[in-house]
Amino acid sequence: MPAKAKARALDYDRIFKSAIERLHDEGRYRVFIDILRTKGSFPNAMCFGGNGPKPITVWCSNDYLGMGQNESVVQAMEVALREVGAGSGGTRNISGNTHYHTQLEAELASLHGKDGALLFTSGYVSNEAALSTLGKLLPGCVIFSDELNHASMIAGIKNSGCEKRVFGHNNLDHLEELLATEDPETPKLIAFESVYSMDADIAPIPAICDLADKYNALTYLDEVHAVGMYGDCGGGISERDAVAHRLTIIEGTLGKAFGVMGGYIAADRTIVDCIRSYAPGFIFTTSLSPVLVAGALASVRHLKVSDEERRAQQESAAMLKAKFAAADLPALPSATHIVPLMVGCPTKAKKISDILLAEYGLYVQPINFPTVPRGTERLRFTPGPLHTPEMMDELVEALVEIWGRLELRKAA
Repeated sequence: MPAKAKARALDYDRIFKSAIERLHDEGRYRVFIDILRTKGSFPNAMCFGGNGPKPITVWCSNDYLGMGQNESVVQAMEVALREVGAGSGGTRNISGNTHYHTQLEAELASLHGKDGALLFTSGYVSNEAALSTLGKLLPGCVIFSDELNHASMIAGIKNSGCEKRVFGHNNLDHLEELLATEDPETPKLIAFESVYSMDADIAPIPAICDLADKYNALTYLDEVHAVGMYGDCGGGISERDAVAHRLTIIEGTLGKAFGVMGGYIAADRTIVDCIRSYAPGFIFTTSLSPVLVAGALASVRHLKVSDEERRAQQESAAMLKAKFAAADLPALPSATHIVPLMVGCPTKAKKISDILLAEYGLYVQPINFPTVPRGTERLRFTPGPLHTPEMMDELVEALVEIWGRLELRKAA
């Protein structure tokens, strides 16, 4: 018998190139611009590439309140760098708790009216680690997930190994229908967000808590797009609506309204201790640099007592919505600080973004699948307290010209 034929070598390079080509063919290949924000003049920045750096105005930052530029935040980080140094030294179970970490966790627990809090390196990690661990600690748990939940929540639920029930977005009737079919003795967890950042709508938190009480379910609320933004102290929609005490776990980020980096959960002390003790995403990850934690601590403390940034941001959002409406631009209705402008085509959304940047020096990133469903591609604007009416007029004039040039559909 002849020797076994040698297997034909796989063309790995071709496989990877084909994957990228598919994205180009679908019009959703993502390009990240080379940018430097200018301290003290946000939302102005410098864009690199092409003919060298040029000034631009940023319209899509998740630093919603400009706290990444706040002087008290920057000073706190400079002090920590001088006094402590750059890194944390490793995981907290090896290197211990930097005192900044314990201070910030106490501040976050207080912000949400909970017994404890736990820091993670990002909001994605906090969702994945917490949800996956909760599911493993609750034998037979069924997790009920809003259909528009963030990818990090979906990943955490998947990694929990639990059965999952997906309910229609903010659909209380569907959620109750699913809850009612489960055995009363089955552990249940309802996972949802307060502000959905792509559709700019808000969950009916009190009503979901009512259902959780009725069917003996735990609740997990992602407040990443709301912390710092709503409530008298910046505790989010749950603080604004006076329901934080009814929620089992509140998850948030330090990288959006608080302007720095990191994620966290706030909950009963025993639940926090369970996540701390069992979650691989916490145990085996180097903790946040004390420099970052010092900045986040200063930001949380500032926004607990200052409403100026929130008020100015809401005024800016209302003004931009009004200007879009007056120009017949197809903005989604929004009760939040986020202003989505519908396009409905990935290639056209990218084209609009490219023209805005190249010809007008205005930066907004196109949003396409899988972040939003196919056919609902959009531009997502986040006007902040530092965007002026003149900046908004410049933006609207540019968009009206581009809409006409590309023969795009205006608002109905």
